[in-house]
Amino acid sequence: MSKNKVALIFGITGQDGSYLSEYLLKKNYIVHGVIRRSSSFNTGRIDHIYQDPHKKKRNLILHYGDITDSISVSSLIKKILPHEIYNLAAQSHVAVSFEVPEYTANADAIGTLRILEAIRFHKLQSRTRFYQAGTSEMYGKVKETPQNEYTSFYPRSPYGVAKVYAHWITVNYREAYKIFACNGILFNHESPRRGGTFVTKKIVNGLCRIKKGLQKTLYLGNLEAKRDWGHAKDYAVAMWKILQKREPDDFVIATGVQLTVKEFVNLVLKELKIDYLWKGKGLSSRCFIKGTKNKIISIDKNYFRPLEVDTLLGNSKKARRELKWKPKYNVKSMIKEMVYEELNSLKDDKKN
Repeated sequence: MSKNKVALIFGITGQDGSYLSEYLLKKNYIVHGVIRRSSSFNTGRIDHIYQDPHKKKRNLILHYGDITDSISVSSLIKKILPHEIYNLAAQSHVAVSFEVPEYTANADAIGTLRILEAIRFHKLQSRTRFYQAGTSEMYGKVKETPQNEYTSFYPRSPYGVAKVYAHWITVNYREAYKIFACNGILFNHESPRRGGTFVTKKIVNGLCRIKKGLQKTLYLGNLEAKRDWGHAKDYAVAMWKILQKREPDDFVIATGVQLTVKEFVNLVLKELKIDYLWKGKGLSSRCFIKGTKNKIISIDKNYFRPLEVDTLLGNSKKARRELKWKPKYNVKSMIKEMVYEELNSLKDDKKN
């Protein structure tokens, strides 16, 4: 019988899933990942660790499944009997959640319930530990700054609301059925693998394209929104550490450093050595290449949310104390890596 720990990751093809699977493989886990069937391959972030299914001994095994399908979730958990389950599957785009609120609730809220119910139904309480990916968006219209594990939630989007349900149903199953179930309340975390529609990736991609003469203007929404930005690689380590505790618990994972979207843009511009000049305020804000009329950033009111979240700043003292976790990246080193990878990918696109 194998001595390797077995992990099951819902959402393995996402940014967090790809970093977590790399980390677990280095720790000699056997990693099972759930991917949705689609007409095109969506495994780009994990292609570099993919293993041929014909190989006899594999540490990475992919399964078709869907967090919105109870039978799929339950049968996979029964078949794999994992020691650890990480639920990173979600409709995770805040703005999109206003467009598809029912799907967001089904995937992000009830999806979590499906996993917990499968653990309970198959009587895996003594074997399986469960990690639920929470989000700082649950705090929304913040009740205090910075936010910690005891700060009240006030979500401002269908995404945030769904994640609050997922958080509390995780606590409920932990207390009612003695499942080792934990919440990680992760503040914004980015990387070169971030999806292209998220603001940090959109900024890096757009400004790199402008630098290379492939694009003239980048359109953004609320420049004054303040966020606590970390690197997804650091946060994947925190997820694992949360499940290694003696007792299940909930943890805020954050850097404790806050920037506005505009300040993030300025750091990317500096990294790209673009001399810039801002003019105007609010919806009239514009950014020009210094000494020219070349407008490189403009504001589009369509990119504002129906309800804005103005400020998020995490207090991760508990995680630093109890998990011995601290981030290796700061926002500048993260931006440096994102810009480097983006410029390289643009070079590759030109070759192709």
